[in-house]
Amino acid sequence: MSESQPESRVIRTQVGIVGGGPAGLMLSHLLSRAGVDSVVVEVRDPETIRNTHRAGILEAATVQMLADSGVDGRVLTEGHEHRGTTLRFDGQNHHVDFQDAVGQSVWLYPQNEVFWDLAQARERDGGQVFWSVSDTAVHDVDSDSPRITFRDAEGQEREIEAGIVVGADGSRSICRGLIPDGVRTDNFIEYPFAWFGILCEAPPSWPELIYTNSPAGFALISQRSDTVQRMYFQCDPDTNPEDWTEEQIWARLQECMQGEDGFRLKEGKIFDKTVLKFRSYVCEPLRYHSLVLVGDAGHTVPPTGAKGLNLAFCDVRVLAPALIGLFNDGDDSQLIEYSAKALERVWKAQNFSYWATNMMHTTEGENPFAQKRRRGELTAITGSENGRAYFAESYTGWQD
Repeated sequence: MSESQPESRVIRTQVGIVGGGPAGLMLSHLLSRAGVDSVVVEVRDPETIRNTHRAGILEAATVQMLADSGVDGRVLTEGHEHRGTTLRFDGQNHHVDFQDAVGQSVWLYPQNEVFWDLAQARERDGGQVFWSVSDTAVHDVDSDSPRITFRDAEGQEREIEAGIVVGADGSRSICRGLIPDGVRTDNFIEYPFAWFGILCEAPPSWPELIYTNSPAGFALISQRSDTVQRMYFQCDPDTNPEDWTEEQIWARLQECMQGEDGFRLKEGKIFDKTVLKFRSYVCEPLRYHSLVLVGDAGHTVPPTGAKGLNLAFCDVRVLAPALIGLFNDGDDSQLIEYSAKALERVWKAQNFSYWATNMMHTTEGENPFAQKRRRGELTAITGSENGRAYFAESYTGWQD
């Protein structure tokens, strides 16, 4: 993709955005539509991001943001609406109908495709995005004139002078560390398990996602397309994916899915293996003087509840009008409230992700009480109209 190259080494803008993933690009897109100028810097190149396979369950509000804001993406034409999901335990499938419970759906649409739609929209609209940058640093965030310095793809030193800097630079954020220790609180827990993930060439085994709790551990059966599927099973965080053969992987997945109903996965050639470690993390506050954090730069969740990208878009949904109010109307009231407002939803999502993760996974050496209590929890959700409604509302996203 092309990028415009200003003649001056110093670029002046209203909002400098560190991170050109979906959150940073969506924020830049929304600001541009309201006449607020921004510049985005990103260490990766667009093709690398597009070919990095990530989770792909979008809440209805996320889909609406893409569709209504003029991104002109493919989520409604190539995404797959999921009107429910399946919780599998005791070797049986238990369907939770989202539409019946709360009148909402989610969409299966990979995060890398969301990125590509947004990247093309920014190029179409003349947005200034610097890809493949290096030596990025942020300065003077405790002042009214923060700066971003970096080397562009050609190795030229550049500087961005902005009114606000937004850290949208992921879980390894350089921006987050600029909030002083005496101000910043790092809230986190680590989980004693990880996910062994595969991509395989096979037809779908089921029309929607299956979240499985079994004596062999947790498994998630997801989809990517009519010919490529994504699947996970619970593993030790220190697992080396190269130690597992295809035969061993399929044996474990089939073991997790086995039951009296005779359900079996459709197998195919595995072309990608990875171990995904995860933890829950929240940075408080999400704003420090002229610096604001969005998405994984400010919080991460385990993937069980499909909240990561959706929560980042929720941040943007709060931050965009706050910045528009600041620069277009001179009103900083929404920006002052940003951290508290965004964190209210972040902690709701953290609770759901933590709860769903512990409900579906097993831990080594746990006693029968824990196993039977977990089964009681699963039956309470799937066997009750109110239980299904709670799960469905949390999964599809709380209405603002």
